[in-house]
Amino acid sequence: MLDLGTSFIASVERDPGAMAIAEGDLTLTYAEWFARISALVDGLGQIGLRKGDTLVTAMQNRWENASLHWACQLAGLVITPVNWRVTADELDHALSDSAAKALVHDDAAAEAVRGSALAAGLTVLPLHGKGGLSDMLAGKAPDAAPHASAEDLSVMLYTSGTTSKPKGVPRRHRAERAAAIAHVAQNMYGQWERTLGVMPLYHTMGVRSLLSASVIGGAFVCLPRFDVPGALHAIEQHAVTNLYLVPTLYHDIVHHADFTSDRVASVRKLGFAGASMTDGLLRKLAETFQPELFVNHYGSSEIYTFSICQDATAKPGSAGRAAINQRLRVVPLGAEDASHTCAPGEEGEIVASMQGDEAFEGYWNRPEADSKAIRDGWYFTGDCGHFDEDGDLFVTGRADDMIITGGENVSPVEVESCLSLHPAVAEVAVVGLPDERWGKVVTAFIKRKDTVSEDDLDAHCRRSDLSNFRRPRRYVFVRDIPKSPVGKLLRRLLVAGEYEPETPENTPA
Repeated sequence: MLDLGTSFIASVERDPGAMAIAEGDLTLTYAEWFARISALVDGLGQIGLRKGDTLVTAMQNRWENASLHWACQLAGLVITPVNWRVTADELDHALSDSAAKALVHDDAAAEAVRGSALAAGLTVLPLHGKGGLSDMLAGKAPDAAPHASAEDLSVMLYTSGTTSKPKGVPRRHRAERAAAIAHVAQNMYGQWERTLGVMPLYHTMGVRSLLSASVIGGAFVCLPRFDVPGALHAIEQHAVTNLYLVPTLYHDIVHHADFTSDRVASVRKLGFAGASMTDGLLRKLAETFQPELFVNHYGSSEIYTFSICQDATAKPGSAGRAAINQRLRVVPLGAEDASHTCAPGEEGEIVASMQGDEAFEGYWNRPEADSKAIRDGWYFTGDCGHFDEDGDLFVTGRADDMIITGGENVSPVEVESCLSLHPAVAEVAVVGLPDERWGKVVTAFIKRKDTVSEDDLDAHCRRSDLSNFRRPRRYVFVRDIPKSPVGKLLRRLLVAGEYEPETPENTPA
C-alpha cells in the first residue's frame, strides 16, 4: 500500500490544477499547495527534525495546519495534534508522553505554551514571526520526496481522557490511508468534491476529511474556528458539496437566524459522527438540506469506522452495518471475550475486529489500557448497543452512561430522541441522578426554545412509544447543554451539577 506522502504526490500528478485548499480568499491548486508543502518539508529538515521524530501541534483549522499535516507525512514525522484550547498541564502531558522533539502552535495556544514546563526544552515554532511556520511555507525548495513507508507511524491522536490521562492512539500510514479510502467509498464522494474543514485536525473526523479530500482531488475548505456565519459564508464562497460534522454543529447551523436552505444549496451529501443524532434533528436536516446521501458514521480514533448507515432517515437511530473494513459483534456486558454474542434485540457491548485495515495496534505506552480494551483480536469499544432483527446496529450509549433505575436498564439516547421531537425543545440531555429508592432516577436536562412545562413534556412522553419506566421523573431547565470542544455531550458535568440553570432573563417567553 502507498504511504500517505506518495498518495498525496499521486493526487498532485493526477489533478495539478484542481483546487486543493481554501481559507477565506486564499485558494491553492494541488500544484501550488505542493510547492508550499515542499518548502515546509525542507524547513522542518533545516531545524533538525528527522524521520520518526514526533512533532506536537496546537493549532486551529487554518490552512497552515493542514499543510503541516501533509508535510509531516512526506517527511516521515509523527504528527501529534492536541486541542488548541489545551492547558499547560495537558500540553506537558502530550509533550512528555509522546517524547516530542518539536512543538508548533498558533496564537490560540500561546498561553499554554508560555505556561508549559517542557516547551522550553524543545524546538518551538509559532505560526508567525521570524523562522515560524508561515516563513517556512513562504520559502522555496525542490519538490519533496516521500521519506516514510506504509508501515511507519503517521499520526498519534489523544483520546479525550474523561476518566484518566489522555491515551495516545498511534496510527500507521497504511491504516490512515485505508480509512481515507473507505471514507470516500462509504460517503460516495466523487471527483473534485469540496468539504468543509471545520472538524478539528486533532480529532479523527477532521483528519479523515483532510485525507479523503486528497484521494478524490477534492478541496479542503478551512474554517479555523466554528461559528455559523463563518460556516455559511465558507459554504457559499467555495461551493462546498459535502458536510461531515458532529450533530451539535448541524443543530447550531439549521437553528441560526442566518440560515436558509438557499445558502447551502451546493451541499449534496451529509455525514455525521461523534455522537448520536436525535430524531428531531434528523427530520430537520432532511427537510432543509434534502440531501442525496445522509450518512451516519459510527467509529472511534482507535478503529476509524465501525459501521455505516447510508440512509440515516430511513431507520432513525440505526448505525447501519459493519463497514467495508470491519466485522462487528455485540457481546454480553462484562464478557471476558467475544466468543459469545447477544441475540437480536439483546443489549450488550459492541466489539470490533482488530484485523480490519483501519485498526490501530494498541495504545502508546499503556499496556494496562491494551489489556482492558483488546482481547483475542477484538476491540471492546465500551459502547452499548444491539442488533435488530434486520441485522442493523443500534448504539444506545456508553456502558458508563447506562441508567439502572429500579433494576431496569434505560438508554439515555432513546429518551433524548423522544424528547427532541417536542417542538419546544431546543436541546436535551438525559442522565441518571442518585435516588434513595430507585438507585438512579431518569433526569432530563432541557434547553427550551419555547414555553413548555414539566407536565407538557411528561404528557409528550406518555403519548410516545417510550416505555413507562424510561420516562424522566425529573426535568431540569438549563441555559445550555455542556459539550466538549468537538460537540460531544458531557453528561458527567450534568451529574456533577456543573451547568447553568435557566434564569428569568433567559427563559423563553
